[in-house]
Amino acid sequence: MSRIRQQPLAAIGVCLLALFLFSALFAPWLAPQDPAALDLHGRLVGPNAAHWFGTDELGRDILSRTLYGARISLIVAVCVVGLSLALGLVAGCVAGFYGGWIDTFINIYVMNAFLALPGILLAIAFVAFMGPGLWNVIIALAISGWVGYARLVRGQVMAVKEREFVEAARALGASDLRILSRHVLPNILQPLIVQAAIGMATAVMAEATLSFLGLGIPPPAASWGSMLNDARSHLFDSPHMVFFPAMAVMLCVLSFNFIGDALRDYMDPRTRLRVGI
Repeated sequence: MSRIRQQPLAAIGVCLLALFLFSALFAPWLAPQDPAALDLHGRLVGPNAAHWFGTDELGRDILSRTLYGARISLIVAVCVVGLSLALGLVAGCVAGFYGGWIDTFINIYVMNAFLALPGILLAIAFVAFMGPGLWNVIIALAISGWVGYARLVRGQVMAVKEREFVEAARALGASDLRILSRHVLPNILQPLIVQAAIGMATAVMAEATLSFLGLGIPPPAASWGSMLNDARSHLFDSPHMVFFPAMAVMLCVLSFNFIGDALRDYMDPRTRLRVGI
């Protein structure tokens, strides 16, 4: 309880994330209606007892679509961060551990080439070329997001590889793979965990952006971004169409940011001493 009082935002983030996870896992049982079912006679109905979040321009239940949209957002967040982290971990470890021309090639040429293009534009170009779809969105966002993890891993590896315990392992004849897996990686996990938590918030926002532009998950699948796109023309006459998916995106992003900030404070010894954790 003392930790909850010291970090109330972390508790809020965990509760919100648990709510979205629960909604995503049990959407078929929680959703009152089929998210793709059309009811043209009940279109643009405001929140009422039959439709708690109202209906959209095709009469689809917004609550059901919001619940199913949590599935897509969380799947994209986990897969994008996992794939980006895997790519960044390999590139960063190789560049930071071996240095020399390998580091120059990966850091100066490859990473800077990706950083020269805004990540969302690179993702838009990839999805526009490959076509919309869940896995195309995941690959596009991972390709545009792995550089941040690679830069972080490279810096951490360069610092850790000069430590005495790494030199001792090398003197005992340990292979490069064993040194990386047993001595380097365990000592660089803390900043990676924090970066991954914050990266999930970025992935949720990026997926919503692509879906809003019509380059995300194709219909009739429910996505928060596509729901916002459908609501543009009804912003003033049916504001509930915008409010609920926008709140879902905002709260999901906030939950990951709160958890990421809490992890950063918890894993930083100086911050822990200052706040008494």
